[in-house]
Amino acid sequence: MSRHRSAHILLNAGVALAAFAAMPAFAQASQAADPQRAEPQMSEEEAGDIVVIARKREERLVDVPIAVSAISAEQLGKMQATDLSGIQGSVPNVNLVQGRGTSTNANIFIRGIGQPDALQTFDPAVGIYVDGVYISRIQGALFNLFDVERVEVLRGPQGTLYGKNTIGGAVNVVSRKPNLSEVKAAGSVTYGSYNQWLVNGYASAPLVGDKVALSLAAVYDKRDGLVTDPTTGRKYNDRDTLAGRGILRIAPTDGVEFLINADYTRMKTAPTLGYATAPLIATSFTAGTRVLSPANPLGPYDYKARTSLAPGQGQDLDHWGVSLTANIDLGGPFSLTSISAYRKLKTDAFIDIDATQFELGDVFVGVRQHQLSQELQLKYSSDRLNGVFGLYYLYEKVTSHQEAYADDLFELTPATHYTFTRFIDDDQRLKSYAAFGQLTYELTDRLSLTGGLRYTREEKQYNRFTTTVSNLGALNGLVFRFPDNLPAPFNARNEVTFDAWTPSATLSFKPTRDTLLYASASRGFKSGGFNGRVNSLNDVTEVVNGVATIRPYFKPESVWSYEAGAKGNFLGGRVSLAANAFYTDYKDFQARVGAGNNTGLGGALPVLNAGKLRIWGIEAEATVRPTTHWTLRSTFGYLNAKYLEFNDARRAPAAAFSCNPTGSKIVCQPAFAPPLTFSASTDYVVPLGGAGTLTFGADGRFVDKHFLSVDNRPGLTERGYWLLNGFVQYDAPGGKYYVRGGVKNLTQSLYKTDGQEFSSIGNIQTAYYGDPRTWSVTAGFRF
Repeated sequence: MSRHRSAHILLNAGVALAAFAAMPAFAQASQAADPQRAEPQMSEEEAGDIVVIARKREERLVDVPIAVSAISAEQLGKMQATDLSGIQGSVPNVNLVQGRGTSTNANIFIRGIGQPDALQTFDPAVGIYVDGVYISRIQGALFNLFDVERVEVLRGPQGTLYGKNTIGGAVNVVSRKPNLSEVKAAGSVTYGSYNQWLVNGYASAPLVGDKVALSLAAVYDKRDGLVTDPTTGRKYNDRDTLAGRGILRIAPTDGVEFLINADYTRMKTAPTLGYATAPLIATSFTAGTRVLSPANPLGPYDYKARTSLAPGQGQDLDHWGVSLTANIDLGGPFSLTSISAYRKLKTDAFIDIDATQFELGDVFVGVRQHQLSQELQLKYSSDRLNGVFGLYYLYEKVTSHQEAYADDLFELTPATHYTFTRFIDDDQRLKSYAAFGQLTYELTDRLSLTGGLRYTREEKQYNRFTTTVSNLGALNGLVFRFPDNLPAPFNARNEVTFDAWTPSATLSFKPTRDTLLYASASRGFKSGGFNGRVNSLNDVTEVVNGVATIRPYFKPESVWSYEAGAKGNFLGGRVSLAANAFYTDYKDFQARVGAGNNTGLGGALPVLNAGKLRIWGIEAEATVRPTTHWTLRSTFGYLNAKYLEFNDARRAPAAAFSCNPTGSKIVCQPAFAPPLTFSASTDYVVPLGGAGTLTFGADGRFVDKHFLSVDNRPGLTERGYWLLNGFVQYDAPGGKYYVRGGVKNLTQSLYKTDGQEFSSIGNIQTAYYGDPRTWSVTAGFRF
């Protein structure tokens, strides 16, 4: 992008932010022009008084001086969202999709910052919290949204308020609390394309007066596969989920509340297949390399793919957790919140990484994870001073058993293949400690200053044992030596400790009750770790300026983020606007970098702190209600993400593809960072007199060109797309019963959502695609 265009965009952002200061006067003048004007009553949400807990206390969204979006349960229904990926496109500069070859992983990037490798030894850059409990792994994080009150998405580092350090942002999933005084119930049944059956149920009832209440919720979501193997007719990329949650709410006295939360999710699906976008290559010891399969082996992608996986080799998940949250008023200005939680995750997944009938990158990954966390928050609230002081502890153990099958990777001749299976068992243990605090002082009735500080210390221990079984040395007198039961990272050190201080500061000004201007600076931190794909010393040897150094672990990432923004509700809540501009200085970016095509035993899979990024952008959200029956929403995101340094060429100067081919000029752009994202939605309610209402709704989003790999492989590039959805809903009189018909991806857009880049193993570069056009019909009730 030219300097002129960048300056132009920044100028427009400045004008937009300045315009917010003038909006209150405009709004007041508009209302004063017609003082007798009478309007129907609106709900708090319709009036713009959305309440969030983004800063660990209930606040109106318009009063929170950070970039946060709140999506209500009603909006999620209109978006036809069934799991967390359904919010994709509704929040500026947020990429949230099903990730990397499994039906349970969540791939989340906020403002170009995320987790570029799905392996469990990488920490998420975006924290997912369910009712205040941090979810440590992206495996199993694609939660169904069956009992959700709202989803809050915070953009930028959030370390001074949240238990776990979150460098890129946070996603808060807030469940509906049981009602202490009324019986509440809701349910729906959906049937749709690909024989989809989606059944939701929710019930809440008081058990002991207004002191104890219980809610129960469950979902069953099953759909046939979207992808067909044309040679066998078998279906892949299906859905089969059963999940439930129970919440017991106990309020024995005023100012004391206990919430006991238990949830369980079971998923059992066929494999998730992608599509090969580059020629797949076998290594021959007599003829060099040989192409096994061309790029796009079945022609242009049409939801068809082949696989070498056998029937029954699917993907299973069991994920459950329990938590106890205590909210206690200590008297005076103090209150205490305690969140104690235990979670356990079990996944067994067969993944065909090369997505063909050849056995180049077929793997089995079995993960066993459990975590124990404790968070204490001491809150202070007075006329001018509000604050939170917190302590956090997390213990996590992750073990995995992996098997990598590659009988087609090595050959003596095209007719003579060597068998090759690698068995890997690893064990990672984490202890994370943190102390954090944030205080807001109202300098005047309109001007506030917020300061925060966090200290984080993380201790990691990692062991890895790998054995290779092959007949490679048995043919033609060839002798090869394989790693055999060597502890990672192939030297004596398997423990490491990281710590960091991360401050934040915010200055906010409220011209009126319903408008806000703010500016902030914050530092974020993401822990380092061990390379969970290491197979030899080559993978932990860093070459800088010709000097080889053993580095058994990769270092932490850090960011400084600077932001200025404004938000406001105008015309009695009929117009809600929010906009911000931000600049991020991102250092020690962790990446598994490519090292060219495979020419050795098992490929090279180095992980290193690949470099520095500079990211800046603009975000805007608007909600307009021209009448009580008509709502318009829109979001806009501009992202300018650029590598200032990328070190794969120094690590692998002979690589066939490199972001830094000359050693100085960087030619790549960061992954999952589309320059432009835009969404618009509308719904219009048509009253039918005493016969109920009819609602027509539609939404569309545009996602610009972006890359699905850190080094911008051509086949792992999404060229940009539009996605259109629509629905029609009939509500019976009183609103207790409804029927809805919906269509998603109305124009049959073909678009990529994620990718697998293992070019050093058979040149594997596999893309995953979003759903084709689908339809559904839903019947439901609520009371």
